Amino acid sequence: MTERKYLARVIGYGSGGEGVARLPDGRAVFIRGAARGDLCEIAVIKEEPRSCRAEILRIAEPSPWRIEPDCPVYQVCGGCDFRHVTYEEELRAKLTRVNDALERIGKLSLCAEEILSTGQTEGYRNKAVFHSALKDGKTVTGFYRRGSHEVCPVERCALLRDELNGALRALREDSPPPGSEVMLRAGRGGFCEPVEEELDGLLFRMSPESFFQVNSGAALLLYQKAREYAALSKDETLVDLYCGVGTLTLFLGRGAGRALGVENNPAAVRDAQENARMNGLGHIEFICADAANWQPDGFQGGCLVVDPPRRGLSPGAARKILELSPARIVYLSCDPATLARDLRLLAGYEARRVCAVDMFPRTANVECCLLLWRK
Repeated sequence: MTERKYLARVIGYGSGGEGVARLPDGRAVFIRGAARGDLCEIAVIKEEPRSCRAEILRIAEPSPWRIEPDCPVYQVCGGCDFRHVTYEEELRAKLTRVNDALERIGKLSLCAEEILSTGQTEGYRNKAVFHSALKDGKTVTGFYRRGSHEVCPVERCALLRDELNGALRALREDSPPPGSEVMLRAGRGGFCEPVEEELDGLLFRMSPESFFQVNSGAALLLYQKAREYAALSKDETLVDLYCGVGTLTLFLGRGAGRALGVENNPAAVRDAQENARMNGLGHIEFICADAANWQPDGFQGGCLVVDPPRRGLSPGAARKILELSPARIVYLSCDPATLARDLRLLAGYEARRVCAVDMFPRTANVECCLLLWRK
């Protein structure tokens, strides 16, 4: 098959951080490692009816926002997507992604007000999963290569806290058995069982496997924005669906008369109940139930907060929210596309405000916080 080559100007970014250009036939082409403004010679490597993927053969004119990647394994490791552009360009790309999803999928004219960032692009991750494999007769430890389960050997990751890079060094020296997977979380005082984190004066204790935002500093920005949007008063009730270990429930529920967290993971519910007790918040309760199948007790239409997994709300959970008919909904999302899609399930609510948060610097992922009011 003849290799198809083109000269293409990159005009933006895809949801995975790939550069986007247009072929002469009008199809979008996604180019890994390209920056907005690059003029690239590319070779098509995968054809699809409405789009295709290509690799860079050479950069004829570099983008003004292009920089030299500062990681030796950036081109093969699956962890980062934006180490080849300035951080300012990365933030612009993420804000554009959020607003494009709201407009194209959600059919909204509302735009994100801003993208919040701690400014810390290195050493922020408090959790990592390391993999080991046999390569050339030796055991190597690191992360998966992009798009595969082949292990990419890594000596140090710029995204990880120092404690986790120390753990990576120790794992490399100990040579764990090939096929091993080690998940570690760094909390207050290093590694412990269970791990403790502190946010805004609240202590959270959890097992290493429990969900907690990997960037504690950015999590604080996100939760502060959620608290601003929720605007709870002492005569209102808060309901938190998919509450996990209760971080949002406790963070927001301090300002409510009563708060209830709903979570279907029994271990996370036990952690949440212990966190409420440890922080002296007796008016906050937790139940183990599916977000779509639980019976509210005394909810009077106050505020509901939801932070679902990446796939978004289930249809049953959306129906339950409509049944509860809260006055306000604060929706936190790690995927702008599923957030925009879910807005169409919440008929009867109007999006009032939205903000983006850079929870994962140097990757393509972005968090959103959106406020909806009952019409």
